[in-house]
Amino acid sequence: MPEAASAPATRAVIGDSEFDRDTEVVRRAPGVYDIDLSAGWTIISAVNGGYLLAVLGRALADTLPHPDPFTVSAHYLTASQPGPAVIRTETVRTGRTLSTGQASLFQYDAEGNEVERIRVLASYGDLAALPDDVRTSAVPPAMPPLERCLGPADGPAPVDGSSAITERLMLKLDPATVGWAVGAPSGKGEMRAWFGLADGRDADPFSLLLAVDALPPTAFEIGLTGWVPTVELTVHVRHRPAPGPLRVSITTRNLAGGFLEEDAEVWDSEDRLVAQSRQLARVRLG
Repeated sequence: MPEAASAPATRAVIGDSEFDRDTEVVRRAPGVYDIDLSAGWTIISAVNGGYLLAVLGRALADTLPHPDPFTVSAHYLTASQPGPAVIRTETVRTGRTLSTGQASLFQYDAEGNEVERIRVLASYGDLAALPDDVRTSAVPPAMPPLERCLGPADGPAPVDGSSAITERLMLKLDPATVGWAVGAPSGKGEMRAWFGLADGRDADPFSLLLAVDALPPTAFEIGLTGWVPTVELTVHVRHRPAPGPLRVSITTRNLAGGFLEEDAEVWDSEDRLVAQSRQLARVRLG
């Protein structure tokens, strides 16, 4: 893997960072947005699915009357490529607490035909307006301190080809989940990491959409290699994250018929569960 950027001398802030610039959409008309998908968020040549969720999430935030994604469900239809894309959104319903919308991202093939890449259905609300009461049995993942975890420079690339996205992340993996990097996968289907953006920008609800899909696939710890494309991904955003690095824990319990699920939890620096997700992904079996 390319080495992740070291801690910057000047931290980027929410609203003025590479992530914000690369997920910014330009309204062409009501419900129609243009964006140039950045090559900086790719794995091999395909654009990362979490980055795409953040892009569509911003378009829906502009369309709907509420500011924050609460639940986002995406179906990945074809692989997105860096370059121009158009997003079309539609308001499905608006209410006092929640509003629901849908969005699709399109690109053009070599013949100039429009191709739908991803379709999203999402409900938005206001995270700041939620009550403070928390009753939970969930606990943060047990992980070594950040300085004892492993970054992209400490191991080989898990997939042949470039992974430009790793240069934009602060990613430190729990050593207990990187056996795959030395040819000794644990077989447990677990991946855990400290997560942030390389330029120091703190997390917000939109970067949480990236965080759930930015770690190496759990398939690597099951003993599989290669690209693991997402078929469907649903994210629940539960709280605005506090400043500081996130902890991301992803588990897989069942691989069958060439598909597996990944269940992710994202915890902030105040030990709050700020996002959850489940995705169905396709794997190549040897």
